Amino acid sequence: MDWARDLPGWPLSETSRRIPHRPHRWHVQEAGDGPTLLLLHGAGASTHTWRDLAPDLARDHRVIALDLPGQGFTAMGARGRSGLSQMAADLAALVAAEGWQPHAIVGHSAGAALGLRLALDLADPPRVIGINAALSPFEGLAGWLFPVLARVLALNPLTALAFTAGGNRHARARRLIESTGSRLDDAAIGHYARLIGDRAHVEGTLQMMAQWDVRPLIDALPGLAAPCLLITGEGDRAVPPDVSARAAARLPDARHLCLPGLGHLAHEEEPARIAGLIREFLGSAERAEAPCPRLPPGV
Repeated sequence: MDWARDLPGWPLSETSRRIPHRPHRWHVQEAGDGPTLLLLHGAGASTHTWRDLAPDLARDHRVIALDLPGQGFTAMGARGRSGLSQMAADLAALVAAEGWQPHAIVGHSAGAALGLRLALDLADPPRVIGINAALSPFEGLAGWLFPVLARVLALNPLTALAFTAGGNRHARARRLIESTGSRLDDAAIGHYARLIGDRAHVEGTLQMMAQWDVRPLIDALPGLAAPCLLITGEGDRAVPPDVSARAAARLPDARHLCLPGLGHLAHEEEPARIAGLIREFLGSAERAEAPCPRLPPGV
């Protein structure tokens, strides 16, 4: 996506800034005050996916959302660093350089896997909220997100050019979204249509699919002591809800909530509901960790 051409009119663009931190040039959106929440989108999306959820959470949190390398407005600086471990390492370096101290990470789909990996890598692990977390050891992301399209694109990276050159992108974007079990309005579909029409964005997504391997993360989940909440949409046709149920069973401190009537993009379908669940989870986790009150001597 071109910064000068495409950023004006992009959701929450008034909060956007660029952060050059090797190897990438990151697009970051920041708003609000309070405990820091780091928002990570899924493969093929961008910060636009948080356009309704982020302002809600920013009423009582500092919300930081960013585009993953090669996607949206983040310029990829190294094509070989789109795998899960490499992306988490680059993100951890960015977090340290900026002095961010995430109170919690909110991730969607592959962004949830990235959030869990990042939490494992940080010295002070933040809480993690995963929304339809892509935590199944299929062949890269192709088995999780937008399965039909992803498999076709992964066969040959040259199809990115043919795909972006096709007509009626809005109709293709709608079919793509609806194939995941979600229903979005025309404005939301329009954002995805712009993304799938951008060659650099599609190529960045392809690099992520080609390099992604979640199996080491799944093996490492029992080592994450931070509280986690895994939210799924019952109608998700991209990542079955039982993927999160199995992951929650491997995590030492995790809850799994399955919401009826929602698909893969549950946070875009009902952002207020998801925001409420996030606040409830963070509040309960804080109460559980509160120190016991000191009692007077002899009591």
